[in-house]
Amino acid sequence: MTGSGSLSSPLCTWIVAACMSVTCAKESKHALSPPSSTTGNRSRRRKAAAAAALKCNSNNKYNNYGSGMGGGGPSLQGLVSSCLAFEPCSHYYASNGLLRSNRKLRRLHPPALSGQAMAVAVQPTKEVETKKKPHTKQKRVVVTGLGVVSPLGHEPDVFYNNLLEGVSGVSQIEAFDCAQFSTRIAGEIKSISTDGWVSPKLAKRMDKFMLYMLIAGKKALADGGITEDVMDELNKAKCGVLIGSAMGGMKVFNDAIEALRISYKKVNPFCVPFATTNMGSAMLAMDLGWMGPNYSISTACATGNFCILNAANHIIRGEADVMLCGGSDSAIIPIGLGGFVACRALSQRNDDPTKASRPWDMNRDGFVMGEGAGVLLLEELEHAKKRGANIYAEFLGGSFTCDAYHMTEPRPDGAGVILCIEKALAQSGVAKEDVNYINAHATSTPAGDLKEYHALMHCFGRNSGLRVNSTKSMIGHLLGASGAVEAIAAVQAIRTGWVHPNINLENPEQGMDTSVLVGPKKERLDIKAALSNSFGFGGHNSSIIFAPFK
Repeated sequence: MTGSGSLSSPLCTWIVAACMSVTCAKESKHALSPPSSTTGNRSRRRKAAAAAALKCNSNNKYNNYGSGMGGGGPSLQGLVSSCLAFEPCSHYYASNGLLRSNRKLRRLHPPALSGQAMAVAVQPTKEVETKKKPHTKQKRVVVTGLGVVSPLGHEPDVFYNNLLEGVSGVSQIEAFDCAQFSTRIAGEIKSISTDGWVSPKLAKRMDKFMLYMLIAGKKALADGGITEDVMDELNKAKCGVLIGSAMGGMKVFNDAIEALRISYKKVNPFCVPFATTNMGSAMLAMDLGWMGPNYSISTACATGNFCILNAANHIIRGEADVMLCGGSDSAIIPIGLGGFVACRALSQRNDDPTKASRPWDMNRDGFVMGEGAGVLLLEELEHAKKRGANIYAEFLGGSFTCDAYHMTEPRPDGAGVILCIEKALAQSGVAKEDVNYINAHATSTPAGDLKEYHALMHCFGRNSGLRVNSTKSMIGHLLGASGAVEAIAAVQAIRTGWVHPNINLENPEQGMDTSVLVGPKKERLDIKAALSNSFGFGGHNSSIIFAPFK
């Protein structure tokens, strides 16, 4: 407490001085300068008043500033109270001949409750000192585990090998009868085993977006070598989960609405918690006992990138050692499909599903819905080294911006995307010339693909050896999971030294420099820095950067 008093004394002295000065000015106007006084009288009265004020100030019981807590200085409360409670004593009144009747005395000199005081202002002896944080080297963030659930497989290596071979995961929808819809294709997950990952009872109750999230999250831990023994050694207070979703539990909520048509008594009691986007992260943390940062972010199709960058920031700030992060979505249900059909956003190439998603091709007619989850295990470098983790890549940084233009359409000038990329480069300390691989957002929409391409050429058009591809050409658009799944593809490209092809790019859009686009076959590439873009409805832009660990 002694230290607290001494730290606050300059500030408190200033407060007291200010109060004294203001009231002195008010009092002098009424008491020291009556209109009828001569110059000499005014001078004498000022001197007498000042002397009386000093005497009063020295005798006042509230003015013992040196008797603060612990004897080391004043407390802020004591000083402020003394300032407000201080009232001129009889010496001051007598010196001005103002000992009148009680009524007149109260009128001329209100009591202390009015907040007025009379004292001599004292200048603070020194400025308030601000403590500066010592300069510390920024923590480095590395990727030590990957977990994926996708239309092309549920293991990182299986998933990426299928991408390298140009396999399409788009097919006819089988989960429900969609004959009435103008779009009947999607990147649908036909089957997945929950054995060893999620209990049968819980798997039956929860929405698929949550199911995919839990499986991908636990697979990322297993891939990162987080065994039970390692788990026991972790500081659970510094282990967090940040996995988001764009759509949340649409199936659970839709089923509750159907049940409500019969009776509210038929509504699933889990419909509300299992529909919210945060519950997947919460359930995973409960299962693992991780008590660090835990929440979800929902920024439409940019969700995955937002979660990855924010998770990395928790590690950089020292709030976490380990973070599971990414995105998950499963909206291939009647209401989800119908909603996007109503937006006129989907491809209608129903007779040839594998050819439907075709970024940058002149014959593209919209994106293809997909579903799945992607989760990355991010770790502080020294923490990863200490436990002997296998480091796949280093996360260098990223950025977010907003187009502030339209709910679904990109800015015509691409300014939001360009700003996002430039900020990501600046934040991560990467030169434009060092970026030689870009996993583009490229969804196969007429407007979006071109706007992103022009933004990329504005930023990296002079880069020799630049290669650009779109994972969505093979798996469709996984909505809130897309950024995380594509980040996994970027990390796998760094690990393997191979970048996957762009399939269905048969007639590139006019005016495009096709030399920067990966062709129909996989290509060898020694990646220096990989950038992954994700954009979402609402004008949300995000760019994140990975590089080989050195």
